[in-house]
Amino acid sequence: MTQTTPAFKRLLLTGAAGGLGRVLREKSKPWTQILRLNDIAELGPAQDGEEIMRCDLADRAAVLALLDGVDSVLHFGGISVEAEFEPIMQANILGLANLYEAVHQQGIKRVIYASSNHVNGFYPTTELVDADMPLRPDGFYGLSKCFGEALSRYYYDRFGIETVCLRIGSCFPAPLNARMMVTFLSYDDLVELVRCALFTPRVGHTIAFGVSDNAVRWVDNHKAAHLGFHAKDSAQAFAERFPDTAQWPPANDPATTYQGGPFVVAGPLYKK
Repeated sequence: MTQTTPAFKRLLLTGAAGGLGRVLREKSKPWTQILRLNDIAELGPAQDGEEIMRCDLADRAAVLALLDGVDSVLHFGGISVEAEFEPIMQANILGLANLYEAVHQQGIKRVIYASSNHVNGFYPTTELVDADMPLRPDGFYGLSKCFGEALSRYYYDRFGIETVCLRIGSCFPAPLNARMMVTFLSYDDLVELVRCALFTPRVGHTIAFGVSDNAVRWVDNHKAAHLGFHAKDSAQAFAERFPDTAQWPPANDPATTYQGGPFVVAGPLYKK
């Protein structure tokens, strides 16, 4: 039997110790000869075909070394929940600026960037959102992802570095609440979306919404149709966990009025 050589010599996966990073650590190995793993957290021993380079993305010199010899980047690093501005700034803003400058200096041509549906969290649940609509972030975390999408656009326009920004919804083994019946993205659909973003020949600067084929939709993904992504899973498989009731939330409840859910009221203000 002829063994197929992986398409890439070396891929970098940041945030490899996180929830989605652990999934991609296993599932992305067939795509590359060497998978370089990065996080500030413990990653355990390197397995076959892996390299481990722990560093803080806020350390510019370390990030430049991290990108040496890399073909493409799967950027899933940073803070993924709402928090005070300063740690988000260090990880998601300064860290991303360091990453893209290193991508540019090392001559890397594509980044798959884990953005978030929280860049449009203040859209009401009655509105269908597409990739060209104005950003409406729902907190400091969402703001940092808006910065990431704008930064990646700049590096495409200025230097031709392609990026697919994945506005990921709720990626877990199963929906955890009724809201996630709309925002759910299965692990298998995540992997397929990343694969499509990585292997499509020309992507320019693309924004794709990371959701499975759920019965209710808040987002319109047709402007990323060139990626060829077709979700196979649906939150409907878990519908029995959240039966219909006639107990509607108050009309002025922001967590159910807006697509960002609890994030729209979770954001801390600057401490006095």
